[in-house]
Amino acid sequence: MDKVGNEDHIMVKALEDGVTIIGLTRGEQTKFHHTEKLDQGEVMIAQFTQHTSAIKIRGKAELITKHGSVKSE
Repeated sequence: MDKVGNEDHIMVKALEDGVTIIGLTRGEQTKFHHTEKLDQGEVMIAQFTQHTSAIKIRGKAELITKHGSVKSE
């Protein structure tokens, strides 16, 4: 069984309504596997796992990771 908690996490805080978070798969072909919509002020914590290799953010949001933070435009 995989150990829970060893994967990297990011926190996404929506700075406007309609921010879209898209999870992308690992493997030979990258595919969308999960989508979430956030409204202004909502926060989501996302995790990179053996199935999720990338997360795409559409809209204005603040992204916070163990490496620092950045705002999307």
